[in-house]
Amino acid sequence: MKALIQRARSARVEVAGEVVGAIDQGLLVLVGVEPQDTPASVEKLLHKLLNYRVFSDAAGKMNLSLKDVNGGLLLVSQFTLAADTKSGLRPGFSSAASPALGAELFDLLVAQARNLHADVATGQFGADMQVHLINDGPVTFLLET
Repeated sequence: MKALIQRARSARVEVAGEVVGAIDQGLLVLVGVEPQDTPASVEKLLHKLLNYRVFSDAAGKMNLSLKDVNGGLLLVSQFTLAADTKSGLRPGFSSAASPALGAELFDLLVAQARNLHADVATGQFGADMQVHLINDGPVTFLLET
């Protein structure tokens, strides 16, 4: 799995003009699922999302995790993260999971996140989404399992 995490002051996802998920301070996470991903990949990614230290402490150092700051977690499926961009001028998507596997593992990620963290919001799998973000820093990292 791949996850592009962005430290947010606020973020929201709209579908057809309606807000379907929103957070204040926290992480906006764009999630890409690949064919070889499994439930173990989900567990590993979720552990990183909740514990990756990207928030500043009192000294201004990135020493605090999402759990430490009680931040929101906005999970958005984005199959284009798994695209093959190594050659040519058009992305290839054979390296992305099937929609069925993508939905299954994304739903598992959301369910497990909600069991472990209080503030979890999502986009809508497979929908045409508009993602709004105030990136804090900016701080952005690509995590891979």
